[in-house]
Amino acid sequence: MSGTVAGYGRLSLFPRSPVAAAGTAFSLVRDGRSRFLAVRGDRGGLEGGREGPAGALLCPLTAANAAILRGRLPWLNPVALGLKTSAGFGDRLGLATPGHIRAVRRFPAGERRLGAVFAQQSVRENARTGRTPQGVLDDATWGVFQEGWCRAWGADADHLKTPADVEPYARAGYTLFTVDPGDHVDARADELSPVELEAASRALPWGGLEDTPADLERRYLASSLDLGGAALAFDRERLWRAAVKYGGAVAHTAAMFRHIASRAVGGAFELEVSVDETATPTTVAEHAYVARELRRLGVRWVSLAPRFVGRFEKGVDYIGDLDRFARELAGHAAVARGALGPYKLSLHSGSDKFRVYPLLASALAGDDGPLVHVKTAGTSYLEALRAVARTDAALFREIVAFARDRYAEDRATYHVSAEVGKVASANLLSSAELPSLLDQFDARQVLHVTFGSVLERFGDRLREALIEGEERYAAGLEEHFARHLAPFLA
Repeated sequence: MSGTVAGYGRLSLFPRSPVAAAGTAFSLVRDGRSRFLAVRGDRGGLEGGREGPAGALLCPLTAANAAILRGRLPWLNPVALGLKTSAGFGDRLGLATPGHIRAVRRFPAGERRLGAVFAQQSVRENARTGRTPQGVLDDATWGVFQEGWCRAWGADADHLKTPADVEPYARAGYTLFTVDPGDHVDARADELSPVELEAASRALPWGGLEDTPADLERRYLASSLDLGGAALAFDRERLWRAAVKYGGAVAHTAAMFRHIASRAVGGAFELEVSVDETATPTTVAEHAYVARELRRLGVRWVSLAPRFVGRFEKGVDYIGDLDRFARELAGHAAVARGALGPYKLSLHSGSDKFRVYPLLASALAGDDGPLVHVKTAGTSYLEALRAVARTDAALFREIVAFARDRYAEDRATYHVSAEVGKVASANLLSSAELPSLLDQFDARQVLHVTFGSVLERFGDRLREALIEGEERYAAGLEEHFARHLAPFLA
């Protein structure tokens, strides 16, 4: 950010923000720790303004003013991004969008080739951070405006489980809705005996599937699916294990799709289907079953997140056999790219999975970039803690001690394997050594999954520290996310 600028008195101008539209000039300025929308020209509808230098009206960054600005500058509204390579940049603090944008701009064709989702937060994350879908969208809007991003960007209502989850995101104008039908996946199907499988098949929601057992067998057992050089055939047992495992999830997703279509602003939206947070991997045959049945039911989706083989734990790199992952990925890619697509494969818990990014980019390569969506969230929060470790050692030490105490309870809803006993006491480290905790496996996971408790206790102090050192935080995010994006954009 620049220092004081002619025409703004003592105020600091965010240099990429100035823009003019219909004879009115808009920019973002800072006065101390507070940011303001500076307007010269038509002030209609803006609230809470005070007179500033050279005839500018200085307006607080409220939800109402964000809505007015989106109405005046159409590129500040999220839109559907289609099949282009995309990345979701979760932001638990509402301060990370400038750093995310700078990471995309590190690449010569980044703005053109990447579909950037700058507003992304799940129902679970909003509950733990005390934020709202509207607030998440507004924070992203101000970050987009601050950095002068005038290209398309998206907003993801992440991990929606029920129709009630949809409502606040739809009202706010989100454009991507990620349906998580994981509660309707029956992981027992892999181990059921033939008798148990038969009983489970009778309990499937056949009404929601608009199907009968006989019709299901007629569709699948009489033909095979071309996977581009290999044929995928279903025998009766494979079919029924797939149907029992994912039939309920398919019916729920179809119902959610219809509900979202009735609620989305203007009726325009994109759907992602996510079955990644389940106990057992999604086989290529099961993936094909899900995609084929969703298509039959009239569901349209832009991306699908299978449960890949291996472990995709929070905040750390991929854990597992890369050769096996690559073999399975080839089959999933064949389904998504051609046989039942095209649509993107989505990588959830995608933060810091540097070992698998090149495999994804290669397996899903296309003329316009890989058919991939990578979803990140907690890694931006960890980079916030790294920035604080470098600027406010005392606060960081308090956060580490508190997180160690909270980990046993807060880890319950996450797939993690960190051991709190392996996390060094921050009080035993020098100030210079503190940032290195963010490079240690166990510390990363402990700090990652305790974010809700930490923000409840330290949120105001943490945000103040990040605002004070905003350039350091943005630079850290830029460097960190450039590593994430390089395999897909370089």
